[in-house]
Amino acid sequence: MVAFACGVFVAVMVGAAYAAVPLYDWFCRTTGFGGTTQVAAAAPGQVLSRTVTVRFDGNVAGGLPWRFVPETPSVTVHIGEPTTVYYKVVNEAARETFGQASYNVTPPTVGAYFSKLNCFCFTEQRMKPGETRDMAVVFYVEPALAKDAEHNALNTITLSYTFFPVRKPAKPVASTRVDNGPI
Repeated sequence: MVAFACGVFVAVMVGAAYAAVPLYDWFCRTTGFGGTTQVAAAAPGQVLSRTVTVRFDGNVAGGLPWRFVPETPSVTVHIGEPTTVYYKVVNEAARETFGQASYNVTPPTVGAYFSKLNCFCFTEQRMKPGETRDMAVVFYVEPALAKDAEHNALNTITLSYTFFPVRKPAKPVASTRVDNGPI
């Protein structure tokens, strides 16, 4: 009986370990925890007179030979107003490279109110040798932010991206086995 209970406990713990990452990801996307932004299908119908300044930050992790910078350091937007900004990315390598951006906003409590309609960060990016590209992000700040007393004094949000390298597996080498028929 004790061995069975220990076996069940181990199975539950292994299952919890596998479920932890997707559950944590779901929790962050749903609540905006840790500055995780929201993804929206459409802009809100309401634009408020209150404005906030959104600053932009671009970083590249080690191992990815890209230069990645916002084309403008900040914009002032009305809450609820869809806004498009661009980042410039340059592949400084003499080979094709792949990257994926992670992102967050600060202060972290604003993540639940910061929504993206479109973003280069939604997909893996493939850059040819020496390629330069303008990458767009379309966002808005949810009108519900104005009703949150915790954010009454909020006037600046920082949207930060970091590109990480994506390793592509090498193309398989053709087999050198000679087929002499059935064994």
